[in-house]
Amino acid sequence: AENDRHATHNRALLNRKHTRAFNFISSPGAGKTTLLEKTLTALRARSVGCAVIEGDQKTDLDAQRIARTGVSVVQIETGRSCHLDAEQVHLALHRLDVPQGGLLFIENVGNLICPTEFKLGEHERLTILSVAEGHDKPAKYPLAFRNATVVVISKMDLLPYVDFDLVEARRLITGLNPKAPIFELSATTGDGMDEWFSWLQHRMPAAAREEMA
Repeated sequence: AENDRHATHNRALLNRKHTRAFNFISSPGAGKTTLLEKTLTALRARSVGCAVIEGDQKTDLDAQRIARTGVSVVQIETGRSCHLDAEQVHLALHRLDVPQGGLLFIENVGNLICPTEFKLGEHERLTILSVAEGHDKPAKYPLAFRNATVVVISKMDLLPYVDFDLVEARRLITGLNPKAPIFELSATTGDGMDEWFSWLQHRMPAAAREEMA
């Protein structure tokens, strides 16, 4: 209940700023940070205001990577905790240059279990599954996919080299969440990124959409 109270406060703060928030959830190494880097670079080229909250148990390595894109970023070290919570995000928002009419990206701790239980005040929840992980992840961790508003299958450039059944993965995801769009992409090669940007653009606040037009 306390977490939900902070999440409601965070959502209200973001709504007042007309800022849309995206919560990125995945296993460690699924490609969250790389996807963010490429997305931020593309959005900055279109003059869209962005900010990032990075969550990890230790180090600010991902925050350093994000900072090189030129956006405002705050790192949260969770210590022994396996997820971000809404109070941590609340405190980070007051240290962050949150763009008016822009986008906030929250990269959660790498984990497909704990982060799914805690609302942060986000408007969109993105679950990422890389082809290197195995196509059965949606069956093993259903809540991460059932509660997503969008699902990304990442590292598609590795598909020829791994044992990943794309058809089965999509079947499992759709069975859990028939409304969520599924994007197959490689942030490394750029394949599928145009479709991702198109989806993102339609969920941006009006001011950001005008900048991208």
